[in-house]
Amino acid sequence: MSLTPMRAVETHQLADHSVDRRMALLALMAIVVGTGGALGAWLLVKLIAIATNLFWFGRLSADHSLITDASVGLLLPLIPVIGALVVGLMARFGSDKIRGHGIPEAIETILFGESRLSLKVALLKPLSSAISIGSGGPFGAEGPIIMTGGAIGSLFAQCFHLSAAERKTLLVAGAAAGMTAIFGTPLAAILLAVEVLLFEWKPRSFVPVVVGALVSFAWRPFLIGSGPMFAAALPLPGTSWDLLAAAAIGMAVGVEAAFLSTALYRIEDLFHRLPVHWMWWPAIGSVVVGLGGLIDAHVLGAGYASIQGLLDASLPMRAIAALLVVKAVVWLVALGSGTSGGVLAPILILGGAAGFLLGQYLPGEPGFWAMIGMAGIMSGAMRAPMTGALFAVELTGAFDAVPCTIAAAGGAYGVSVLLMRRSILTEKIARRGRHILQEYTVDPLDLLQAEQVMTRDPATLPGSMTIGEAVAFFAAEAVHRSYPVVDSEGRLLGLVSRADALRWQMDADAAPVPLAEAVSDAAQPVAYPDTPAGVVADLIIESGIGRIPIVAHGTRRIVGLLSRQDLLKIRSAHRAAETGRSRFIGRKRDV
Repeated sequence: MSLTPMRAVETHQLADHSVDRRMALLALMAIVVGTGGALGAWLLVKLIAIATNLFWFGRLSADHSLITDASVGLLLPLIPVIGALVVGLMARFGSDKIRGHGIPEAIETILFGESRLSLKVALLKPLSSAISIGSGGPFGAEGPIIMTGGAIGSLFAQCFHLSAAERKTLLVAGAAAGMTAIFGTPLAAILLAVEVLLFEWKPRSFVPVVVGALVSFAWRPFLIGSGPMFAAALPLPGTSWDLLAAAAIGMAVGVEAAFLSTALYRIEDLFHRLPVHWMWWPAIGSVVVGLGGLIDAHVLGAGYASIQGLLDASLPMRAIAALLVVKAVVWLVALGSGTSGGVLAPILILGGAAGFLLGQYLPGEPGFWAMIGMAGIMSGAMRAPMTGALFAVELTGAFDAVPCTIAAAGGAYGVSVLLMRRSILTEKIARRGRHILQEYTVDPLDLLQAEQVMTRDPATLPGSMTIGEAVAFFAAEAVHRSYPVVDSEGRLLGLVSRADALRWQMDADAAPVPLAEAVSDAAQPVAYPDTPAGVVADLIIESGIGRIPIVAHGTRRIVGLLSRQDLLKIRSAHRAAETGRSRFIGRKRDV
């Protein structure tokens, strides 16, 4: 008798990583994306400079200028409002995706939008952010450039036949490239990609992101400049308890990060209660920005000069106090209003100001403790501890401070996850009804193979059994919903289920037909003992068959069955390992 070949999963070459040649293709494509991200960052910097000169100095120039040098008198509160009105109109009649931080929108696109961003977003996001920041909005460029660089990577990916996961890789490569070009921090950009954007750590995504960031870093000297963005002489205090002090500052700014996140979304809730269209919210929020600028102009704009002043300890204490309080107020209100801008530069300023003030009571330079505060608050607010630790030292060039920044980042991260259910980034997504788990673990199904979890030596039915006998068996004796059918040598012929028996009851002529003939027409999905349990789970989903026979290579002899229940037991065992607690050393033993 000739049987139809059974449909089996491909034999898997078990390895530490899942990777194929397409990783190399994505790495080559990341060269183009990295270049695009660097050019996008250069364009954003120039647009911010043009907007700043137009709004505050009335001139058309792309040269760098500081808002604190402008002399506009009592017109100052009006300028941020004008800029916010323009941004509101762009969001209303252009694309509402330009509203907000930039990073949450990128995360949402990756997880729920198949990593597809539009050309409209790629064009409007940098333009709206430049207008917002240039008119005095208290934001940084990192959120907009992450969104813009991501849009460049996504648009390039959409020109080719790629999977959603491959588009995600190029989107994140573009985001990392943009961040690298702005700040000159390739390592931190790569870590941010891993900790915040990729939601995986695989060679397929990691290698192209590295390529994109490094290509952007190579372009940076020609487009923006070389060297650390905030180069500063920050000698270590040199005491025996530097790490303890850094951890303490980290925990303090972790509390600050939790407060800022809570305050931000409460303010956002207040804007949602306003009886006007959201298009007008940025202008309303900018009234507070303008009033804050009257108190101290240092709170306006991206504030990169303020970051440098904190590190150099060149700002007066009054300005630092204004940064800690007034900057927080204007930033929270402006961002809560839904305008276009980033979170990183403002939280660096707020964490740096807190670290500077706490550093007055610690040995060493206050600027050093400002840097420690920056590392901590980035870790606490964004839930990216390694990014925060490395970002601070790459920004300043103070690589000998890595142990201290790690201590601060760890302290802030620990406090933040205990105090807040979500980060300042993921809370925005959660409010749209989408939960995100920012914990990367190996799927327990991928740790085990079929032979480790299958039911061995399962009950089978002989191929010589007639359909009538099978119907009687299912009516009186059957324990399971389905049974493998085997020949005289134990080789699998197919699977017979209770549903088959019910159907056969209606066909009296089929009663004398052997099962071997009844099941030989349908290809039966099977797996092998060394097939990963996760692959078998995929096969169950694809086929709709709840029990997959496990057969020996080459012989088709059945050695086991793997059911949905077996797979659920794996998850249950994994959960027990996470939550079950027991003591072994010093435990009383039965005599």
